This record gives sequence, structure tokens and C-alpha cells, in this order.
Amino acid sequence: MATFQYRLGRPAFRRRWLVTVLWVVVLGGVGHYAAKAPAASDDGTSFMPGIEAQKAFDLIGERFPSSDANGANARTVFIAQGGEKVTADENQAAIGELVSTVAEGAQVDSAVDPFEAHTVSKDAATAYATVNYNAEADD
Repeated sequence: MATFQYRLGRPAFRRRWLVTVLWVVVLGGVGHYAAKAPAASDDGTSFMPGIEAQKAFDLIGERFPSSDANGANARTVFIAQGGEKVTADENQAAIGELVSTVAEGAQVDSAVDPFEAHTVSKDAATAYATVNYNAEADD
């Protein structure tokens, strides 16, 4: 290996200006073609087709059609305290009132009640409401 490096390095050292110019030309060409290369398309999704994340994204869109995948959204989680259940009458009333108040917001497109969307846990201790906004997720 040392012999190979010696045979390569000795002529490169003797003609160092030629080697330097050659490297500048090569790097300039690579930079030129890199600048001319087309930019990657930005269609709003960053998933590759067929991967698990894309499958999950499609499944959410299928099961929750009211949620706009491209728009901004938020989830409000409700947890019943002290062994209570979110399905109790007073808890359901409080959650319904909060969801209807949020739905009246200026930038809110829709607010989905957890009891209508069936987003209550099996033990009825937790539920979540989805709030969809008019703004795009990047905004």
C-alpha cells in the first residue's frame, strides 16, 4: 500500500499546480451540476409509499374522515379523576360544553366530540376530541 501511495504522490507533488487546477475544475463541475439539479418536490407529505407511516396516515384518514390530513389539528385529551368515568353524565356534559365552545373559535373548522367519534378508551377513563383548524399545518 505504501508503494502505491508513493507512486501516486510523487508525480502529484511534482505537478502540484496541474493537480490543483484539475481538482478545482472537478469541484467546480460538481458544484455547477449540483446547482442545476432540480429541487425535490414538496407535495405536503414526506412519506414513501408502502412504508408503515404512510399506511398509518392512510388508516387515520379512512377512520376519521373529518380530520383534514393537510390542515392543522389538535387533540384535547380528557381524563376522569379518582376512578370516575368520562361517560358519567356530568363529565359528558362538561366535555360537550367545552367542545362546542372550542368549535365556535374564529380559526376552527370543526371540533369533533369524543362520544360521536368513538374516541373513548375501553375503560371509559380517557377520551379525546379532535379540533381541526382552517390554517395549514405549516402555518
